[in-house]
Amino acid sequence: MKTSFETIVNLQKIGGPNTIKLNDLLAHASIEAIGPSSDDNERVLFLGIDIQNDFMENGELSVPNSHKDVENVTRFLYNHLDRITSIAVSIDTHQPQQIFHPSWWVDENGKHPEPLTIITAREVEAGKWKPVKNYAESLEYVTNLEQFGKKQLCIWAYHCIQGTNGAALEGQFSNMIHFHSVVRNSEIQKIVKGLEPLSEMYGIIKPEYDRNNYYNQEFLESLKTYDKIVVAGEAKSHCVLESIKQITEHYKDNKEITSRIFLLEDCMSPIPGFERVTEEEFSLLEKHYDVNIVRSSEFSLADRKV
Repeated sequence: MKTSFETIVNLQKIGGPNTIKLNDLLAHASIEAIGPSSDDNERVLFLGIDIQNDFMENGELSVPNSHKDVENVTRFLYNHLDRITSIAVSIDTHQPQQIFHPSWWVDENGKHPEPLTIITAREVEAGKWKPVKNYAESLEYVTNLEQFGKKQLCIWAYHCIQGTNGAALEGQFSNMIHFHSVVRNSEIQKIVKGLEPLSEMYGIIKPEYDRNNYYNQEFLESLKTYDKIVVAGEAKSHCVLESIKQITEHYKDNKEITSRIFLLEDCMSPIPGFERVTEEEFSLLEKHYDVNIVRSSEFSLADRKV
């Protein structure tokens, strides 16, 4: 590599304003002499889940240790730039008026719920919490969450509002993946999720529940074309976990594919309060689907074969 890591990533600016000009950065990328990703013998996908400003430590829905996660993941990408074939990123994107935001609900006194409030179907039926609109659909949603054993409806702080800085990819991570895109002549797949007002979409494959039964079949099918699938992102306890669960459940009878998944455990962190259950869930993924849980500082794409 002719371009240093520090030219691409400013560690002091993680989670803050990105002062590196994209055109200057990509001018550096254009002088690298690494072959295009289409020539790769071993195809590797890097999947970055919701590495966005609002999930950084000073964001609206901050994840502790996320700045260190970004440092680790950008170093991993830099060290394996010549071996990563493709990059896909999910971009959590919302409006203020969505079922998991405070403005959707009021109590008997007309007060909106505080973030991290859990709303159950029984509470909605009893009138403890009332949606300001779409009563029948809102009750249907929380009822089906409970019926299908999904996460309970949790009210989150307003975050990743479409068009705001909080919804943008974290700047230093963005620098690295766009640098890779030009060096390897590989288009970044950007998966926008979460705009449906009457549903949550933690995972990148499907919502928790929705009437339309949306399912990202195209992305699932694309996973078959890779020899390794390397995953990082935020938050480990929610969007990363649910994404991997959805992928492994789809391929539950095909460990040849699920064993290609490598989770960079030092490039993701949980929301506080969910640590124990998250570790239990990750252990189950490892046990039942042969998913690999590794550290970015110890895992080399050059050494391990699926």
